[in-house]
Amino acid sequence: MTVQSAWTAQQSHIWPLTAARATDGMLTVGGCRADDLVAQFGSPLFVVDKADVLSQVRRYLDAYVNVADELAGDVFYAGKAFLSVGVARWLLEAGLNIDVCSEGELAIALAAGATGSQVLMHGNNKSEHELQLAVANRLRFVVVDSVIEISRLARAATAAGVTMNVLVRTTVGVEAHTHEFIMTAHEDQKFGFSVASGAALAAVKAVIAEPALHFAGLHSHIGSQIFDADGFVIAATRLSELAADIMNECGIAIENLNIGGGSGIAYVDSDDPQDIAEFGSTIRALVRESFTAAGLPLPHLLVEPGRSIIGRAGVTLYTVGTIKPVHIDEDRTRVYVSVDGGMSDNVRTALYDADYTTVVASRVVSADSSTTLARVVGKHCESGDIVVRDAMLPADISPGELLAVAATGAYCHSLASNYNHIIRPAVVAVSDGSPELLIRRETIGDILSRDAQAGE
Repeated sequence: MTVQSAWTAQQSHIWPLTAARATDGMLTVGGCRADDLVAQFGSPLFVVDKADVLSQVRRYLDAYVNVADELAGDVFYAGKAFLSVGVARWLLEAGLNIDVCSEGELAIALAAGATGSQVLMHGNNKSEHELQLAVANRLRFVVVDSVIEISRLARAATAAGVTMNVLVRTTVGVEAHTHEFIMTAHEDQKFGFSVASGAALAAVKAVIAEPALHFAGLHSHIGSQIFDADGFVIAATRLSELAADIMNECGIAIENLNIGGGSGIAYVDSDDPQDIAEFGSTIRALVRESFTAAGLPLPHLLVEPGRSIIGRAGVTLYTVGTIKPVHIDEDRTRVYVSVDGGMSDNVRTALYDADYTTVVASRVVSADSSTTLARVVGKHCESGDIVVRDAMLPADISPGELLAVAATGAYCHSLASNYNHIIRPAVVAVSDGSPELLIRRETIGDILSRDAQAGE
């Protein structure tokens, strides 16, 4: 059925593994036509390539779990990127664990069949109730983020008569080369205990002092959308130094070292993320070198990928609405192409100044076709409601055509809102020519059902 690529050769690393074109030019993913999917599930629509997700899972297992060395560890999928019961089932069946950071994410993981031993809980402000749920479900690890939280968890564990495994989240003072809002290991931010100030060592001692808590290791996460291992070099060194201090002052060796996630994906041609296998090999080498140099036993290694598993697998389909040429200056005109979604289904452009790649999904645009500088915008009452800031689209683009935006599997649906009371799109998985609904499209009835005075 497919005859040619949906993109240029330079863009092939941006789109899902199974994305292609049908004989009439229609974009297909997982063997499903974009127009058929929109007809069945509505527009906008999130499409997830199951084969792509499972391919990334296998690569992570081979990089961190199925390795013939003493640093073989475990992979916890970061549910904040995107989580549904269906996707969680794929991941659990494939051999991953799940990282959650709220009662809702925990509920999804449990509904998918996860046992407590397959779940790690994050969060900088876990409520008493969430910590009680962590205890009740005997989660494998709770990552503590404040002194208050240590006390809260200890009370909950004591009341239940159990001992909880605790990882202490550290701030190692590394500023990853990414957007300010997704850097998480510099000193002046909300996450973790500072290594440099001594707060991290004090937190470890506070955990050790609680009979109902077991100090199970350290956690570090330096940021997101990271393309190289430079920041991890510093992080590994500082974590090994902290581990040495813990050994010297407390007589305890680090059992587990969670180095977080943050591996980036390609959103545009120029993005060049490091191969998962190479990254894994580099990380293991860094940990081995730093801990060996400190005279410490090697820890069990934990990683938390999210975006790099689900991000590329996702494509958003939009329907073009209005088209408006806007004169910029004497030499330039930009065409504003409005679609039927926007910042309510993808806030990343407004929030992080993110870049995306888009193509017309409903036809092939030949290399010699006339194109125009376009900005793909949403239908919300905000000038910052931009989906793709700069795109070269066919000059004859018209209302009713389908646009596809690549690499929207992570942090799009999970950050979606009902701004302007716009309903959130469906999420559908595609595989071997068959669609499977993961999350249904909302209705106006859903909007009104939460309004306590609707219908009075």
